[in-house]
Amino acid sequence: MKNYQSMDHFWMPFTANRTFKASPRIIERAEGVWLYSDKGQKILDATAGLWCVNAGHGRQQIADAVGNQIRNLDYTSPFNLGHDIGFEFAERLVKHTPAGLDRVFFSCSGSEAVESALKIALAYQNARGKGGKYRFIGREKAYHGVNFGGISVGGLTPNRKGFGPLLPVDHLPHTLDVERNAFSRGLPEFGIERAEALENLLQFHGPETIAAVIVEPVAGAGGVLIPPVGYLRKLREICTRHDVLLIFDEVICGWGRLGESFGSVRFDVQPDIITSAKGITNGTLPLGAVFVRNEIYDTVVNAAPEGQVELFHGYTYSAHPVACAAGLATLDIYEQEGLLQRGSGEVGDYFEDALHSLKGLPGIVDVRNCGLIGAVQFAAADGSLVGPGIMKRCYELGMSVRAVGDTIALSPPLIIEKEQIDQIAGTLKQISKETF
Repeated sequence: MKNYQSMDHFWMPFTANRTFKASPRIIERAEGVWLYSDKGQKILDATAGLWCVNAGHGRQQIADAVGNQIRNLDYTSPFNLGHDIGFEFAERLVKHTPAGLDRVFFSCSGSEAVESALKIALAYQNARGKGGKYRFIGREKAYHGVNFGGISVGGLTPNRKGFGPLLPVDHLPHTLDVERNAFSRGLPEFGIERAEALENLLQFHGPETIAAVIVEPVAGAGGVLIPPVGYLRKLREICTRHDVLLIFDEVICGWGRLGESFGSVRFDVQPDIITSAKGITNGTLPLGAVFVRNEIYDTVVNAAPEGQVELFHGYTYSAHPVACAAGLATLDIYEQEGLLQRGSGEVGDYFEDALHSLKGLPGIVDVRNCGLIGAVQFAAADGSLVGPGIMKRCYELGMSVRAVGDTIALSPPLIIEKEQIDQIAGTLKQISKETF
């Protein structure tokens, strides 16, 4: 129900504000895989909010946990004070991480998780006497949030330009290769050689200057880029050989999106640090986490004198007790309903088949998928940008998607059923025939 007189006061993020406010799309409530607009329209949420509502909307179990926590302990400082639920949540979380990544540093978002991971990497290098390792390597088309560290290692030009000098960073080439890998099912066959570019960058800058490499196992906001066969393992080998930390940004592809708890588990490649957020609380409350290899934690902590702060970093809302309550209830749902593996089973296979059924339709030049994340890439004959118009038309037809250029990104809630997957494919099929 509208309780405001004007939209002028809210500066909306990552939104064409003038365009939106001239023709707003207002969501009043949500339940399961559905959104309901102020005009009474029922809309399939084919992006799980913003890659985050993995267990579906309106979960009573989470709402009850949040309400109970607010009544019991709404907030206490995380600096020099603790609360049981923070320790419990950390202990529960690491049951889902790769072996040896058993230390958790809490933040309030994915952007802050990335910022924390980069600072932890620098702190580790300094603590072991290698302060000359100060440089990072990111990747083109990568999205690592919007703080200064994140946009520095990120590879999306609009997010970087106009914000002045950034951190000392170089970038790997992206792995999107439509010419060779179009319509790949799962990991594309070609492209492992692009990991070798890391060897060249290390030799150019000197490995003694590189603190860490950061990549998304599956890049999300850059257009859903699936790693080629062997690519992530090759990065791991190169980083190990040159004593460089490897950070996996799993803010999007963690918590069941790829059919496992994390991409590192799905692809059997172990990084030194993992960043997480979004699905960690089912998108209900802001919370991020950095999972750190035990040796990194031990090195940083043991380098400081006894009784002194070991890492001068943190947030007012780190391990916020109410957010931790939401996270614990979310974990309960994931475990009780087997949602983390759903994308690698029958539903994930059905999603793959449905998306690839679009091959050959007008205007569609590629389909990419892994688990319950996918993308359909369009191209107009005259080269004009069609993605935003397709996104708008999807909404008109009762489906919410994300447009990344001419790529339509899909990441439905893990609870999605075959009928709704058919709706996703059917809607894109209709738009293809209407538009091209």
